[in-house]
Amino acid sequence: MPVAPALAEAVAPFVGGDLPVRLHAWDGSVAGPEDAPVVELRSPDAVRRLLWRPGELGAAQAYVTGELDVPGDLDAALTHAFAVARTRGLPRRPGPGALVRALRAARAVGAFGARPATPRSQVRAAREHYDLSNDFYELLLDPTMAYSCAYFTDPGMSLEEAQLAKLDLVCQKLGLEPGMRLLDVGCGWGSLSLHAAERYGVSVVGVTISAQQKAFIDERAAARGLGDRVEIRLQDYREVPETSFDAVASLEMGEHVGERNYPAYAAALHRAARPGGRVLVQQMSRRGRYPGGGPFIEAFIAPHMHMRPVGETVAYLERGGLEVRGVQAMREHYVTTVAGWLANFEAHRAELTDLMGEEVVRVWRLYLVGGSMAFRDGRMGVDQILMERPRA
Repeated sequence: MPVAPALAEAVAPFVGGDLPVRLHAWDGSVAGPEDAPVVELRSPDAVRRLLWRPGELGAAQAYVTGELDVPGDLDAALTHAFAVARTRGLPRRPGPGALVRALRAARAVGAFGARPATPRSQVRAAREHYDLSNDFYELLLDPTMAYSCAYFTDPGMSLEEAQLAKLDLVCQKLGLEPGMRLLDVGCGWGSLSLHAAERYGVSVVGVTISAQQKAFIDERAAARGLGDRVEIRLQDYREVPETSFDAVASLEMGEHVGERNYPAYAAALHRAARPGGRVLVQQMSRRGRYPGGGPFIEAFIAPHMHMRPVGETVAYLERGGLEVRGVQAMREHYVTTVAGWLANFEAHRAELTDLMGEEVVRVWRLYLVGGSMAFRDGRMGVDQILMERPRA
């Protein structure tokens, strides 16, 4: 039997019936509905990966290596797959007979064998997400270099305008005035540090563990004449010695400290602020079984990320001694933010490929599309939590 029909028959018990996609196999055979999204299996290794890693991770590995491709609209294809899974009550656990038949089919089409090598981009993920290249992020982000959710006060705003609006929102919530001192925990490429110093006249200490980020901010600060007001340190947030900052901010860094370290993170924010000083955390939230974002995110993007419902994060921060003054949900804004990043990504795809290679580019395409869907569908959220260190 040709490959595509053989695989369609073998996976029917696992997908709850007929194939929900139009499957194109490496031997030229086709199966599945003509009007469904197209999935191309370019190599037997795609099937082999799914045998060794059933589900999301195996499919992601096959996609990033190019063994599996979705030549059309990736968002539409994944949305279709999620809808079918919900309708059919997937995933299911077929009996041993179905598994034996699937293994026989894999052997018959030449896809049975040793575990394929782990993709290089997955091996490097644990240490390289923020150190990929400043050039990479300059092509992906807007000129502010803000790698966090923007704030679209008007539907017609550009991504840069929305990021500037978000930075103003943060600075205004913190009550920044000339002469104040701000600590920027996990300062990224310096969007908040530079904006607060330049527009609000404050002195800023930013901490990061990325040497590339520090070099980037130092260069920008010097070019803008802010070298005397912006100090960027290669420093762990727990090692900041000062305890008298007028304000403390941490934009989408708390997700990365890990569940075990979050109490220490909350305590560090409290310790750094003076009594009466304001603290603002912008952080992603998530419910369900994958606090790290799911097998793909955890393997390829941020292996140590941990998200939780916003109420649980608020409780951590309160236990750390901070008084919560307000929580603002911004989930819808992240959908539009990621749309801007995707537009930049597609516009510069050839340059990004030359810079980082095809596999890394495919990782990021899947990451951005999947992230946009998670915020759109409410599986993830993002919130600004404004707090104060009590004076007593």
